[in-house]
Amino acid sequence: MPAHNPSEIHALVLDAFNRGDAEAVTALYEPDAILVLGGETMVGHEAIRKAYERMLAPRGRMELETRSVVESSQGLAVLHASWTLRSTGSTARGISTEVVRQQPDGTWLFMIDEPRTPE
Repeated sequence: MPAHNPSEIHALVLDAFNRGDAEAVTALYEPDAILVLGGETMVGHEAIRKAYERMLAPRGRMELETRSVVESSQGLAVLHASWTLRSTGSTARGISTEVVRQQPDGTWLFMIDEPRTPE
């Protein structure tokens, strides 16, 4: 199911992540999107899918709360969310910053995603 407005994309990521579905998460990104994890930049579907396969391997459970959505009239939006990831014996928390873009069919996909973990 695609995001029909910027605020829907977090719910779709959360659902796919908690189901352990790397393909469904990757489908929410533009083909040349950027994902920044731990200072490493992944570009494109293949690199992003591999990153999610590694993240999903421990079968953790994510909670995510959208904090803000700022949408422009040019079909771009910036999103911020707080997230918590619980795996066996560990908990990680962070704040994400994402840029999403409206596609020609009216749906929204990630262009840039940085789920930063505070140091």
